[in-house]
Amino acid sequence: MPEVRPMNIGLIGCGDIARKAYVPNCRRFPFLNVAACADIDAGRAAAFAREQGIAKGGAVDDILADPSIELVVNLTVPRAHVEVDLLALAAGKHVFSEKPFALSRQDGERVVAAARARGLRVGCAPDTVLCSGVQTGRHYIDSGAVGRIIGGSCAFLACGPEGWHPNPAFLYEHGGGPAWDMGPYYLHSLITLLGPVRRVCGTASRGFDRRTIGSLPRRGTVMEVQVATHVIGLLEFHSGAVVSVTLSFDMMAGSADYGIQLYGTTGSIHVPDPNYTDGAVRIARRDQHDWVAHQRTHPYVEGSRGLGVADMAMAIRTGRAHRANETVAMHAVDILAAIHEAAASGSYVTLQSTCERPAAIRTDLPEWTLD
Repeated sequence: MPEVRPMNIGLIGCGDIARKAYVPNCRRFPFLNVAACADIDAGRAAAFAREQGIAKGGAVDDILADPSIELVVNLTVPRAHVEVDLLALAAGKHVFSEKPFALSRQDGERVVAAARARGLRVGCAPDTVLCSGVQTGRHYIDSGAVGRIIGGSCAFLACGPEGWHPNPAFLYEHGGGPAWDMGPYYLHSLITLLGPVRRVCGTASRGFDRRTIGSLPRRGTVMEVQVATHVIGLLEFHSGAVVSVTLSFDMMAGSADYGIQLYGTTGSIHVPDPNYTDGAVRIARRDQHDWVAHQRTHPYVEGSRGLGVADMAMAIRTGRAHRANETVAMHAVDILAAIHEAAASGSYVTLQSTCERPAAIRTDLPEWTLD
């Protein structure tokens, strides 16, 4: 790894994802310094800073006005992503946002245009696609282990988050539902594995108009469901592969396996759950009767959320492209919007965007270093 000047980052949003993932994982990279945190509740941010040993914690304006902060990590709720991104860019900061990048093509394009006008970088989770499971799957696909991919299927089938999430209402409002909440994990992974999508068709439904929270502190509260909770998309890739994606909060028993299966001309490959960083890659060939687990080829197995922030910081320092970038994020937004449009119209929708597959993560460097 080249010697690079460390980068100060500031977190906006001091919830569980900051506590459990971004703070501890960003600290694993020697060139990242979690220098500040902020929240819509400045007192909460101050308490979070004391708890986590962060030098500064307070209001959002404090981070935006701090010239030492180069990169803002946006960990707010989905409906606030675009607003916070635009504020950070206007303040001259690079931005890495939690998923989804935006809730409409138009809003996402506003962020991209603002970044490019200022010569700043913008990136987006899920960066789990840079970790061991998806990257190992990509290695075997690119090496020809299953031939040319012609089709595939993947599904997230769950009963919804109201049984465990402390504040699940936003997941049933505009910008929520299984498509916008969980869809990015699958779409960013499929783009990483197969490249861009040409057109889609889809269907969507709502299993229940109301849901009751089963978790504390709001147990017993009834929520209105404003979004589709069972969404199916059929994706036709520029490569010619056709992959079905099912995303549901309506499955009472859920699923035992949220992985991605892709079907090639000489075999099939199972890529593990893209919401996580580990799991085995399995391959089945025509002359085999069982799926066979294959050796992991890439690092970043556990505790690796935040890898996209580190990759972006290193890319800024060295002048290369960052992998969890705005073109991939915008293509995923375009796909999600198109699936819902196709569900309403009953016809195929051709994508307005495209993107390049990001470079694979290198395997010849120790973990917690990047180039």
